[in-house]
Amino acid sequence: MRPPIDSGTVLITGASSGIGRELARQLARRARTLVLVARREERLEALRDELLERNPTLGVVVERCDLAQPDEVDSLLDSLHRHLVRVDVLVNNAGLGDYGLYEQESWARIHQMVQVNVTAPLLLTHRLLRRMVERKRGGILNIGSCWARAFLPGLAVYNGTKHFLDGFTESLRLELMGTGVVVTQVAPGPVDTEFNEVAGTQTLAGRAPSWLRISAAQCAREALEGFDRARPLVHPGLAYRWLVRMSSLMPRGVLRAAGLPAARQLRHGTSLLDPAHPDTGQRVLLAGGPEGV
Repeated sequence: MRPPIDSGTVLITGASSGIGRELARQLARRARTLVLVARREERLEALRDELLERNPTLGVVVERCDLAQPDEVDSLLDSLHRHLVRVDVLVNNAGLGDYGLYEQESWARIHQMVQVNVTAPLLLTHRLLRRMVERKRGGILNIGSCWARAFLPGLAVYNGTKHFLDGFTESLRLELMGTGVVVTQVAPGPVDTEFNEVAGTQTLAGRAPSWLRISAAQCAREALEGFDRARPLVHPGLAYRWLVRMSSLMPRGVLRAAGLPAARQLRHGTSLLDPAHPDTGQRVLLAGGPEGV
């Protein structure tokens, strides 16, 4: 069973940069219509023009939406309904992260991360899934994180939201067996995005060795290949896949111990993202890049 990408309508959140933008570029050759969702409308319009130049028969719908605001997500879905846009495949790609000690985070920032990483995918899936089940065809592609089954000090909230997405996706997949709806989760490791250039800082992906990092284009390509095969979980990148397999054999206590040096560095004011920058409240957007929300 394959998700109805070909000649279907695909909605992508966080489509303005990073993995989301690469997914849009690769899906443009197959889909009938793409619904591009993000906060930065000018970036979406530039992407729309690029896609239409290469694929003149493609339909592209640009929807500016702050996924941290459930009212805006509702408005987005209502707009699609009014314009008779039927979504065949939902790609929950947008992700927001923050690096720093939990007690030093503002509650507004924590709430924003939970809204983007948890509430928005839940709401979009809930509103769109019933029609997919009724039609007996559909697809849900959730872009998670390598931290969905691991943990790292400084990313407590981000880790927690990705653990939630992992459990949600796995359980939802079981519920939808035999309905015609394909559910796949992608858990990328270090992916090169434009965050380094935009922020001028060293991200977790940037500190990973070059043999472990992959491009956003490769991540998108392997994600879609796994989705087409209805695989439950995709780890893009050969080296990263082997690392995941090896780490899955480690007892939880070993993983805890491995995180202690990072915790001590963070507590004493040294950022792992940028050793020269002692600001433990440093902001970093993960997965979708700085424009990926």
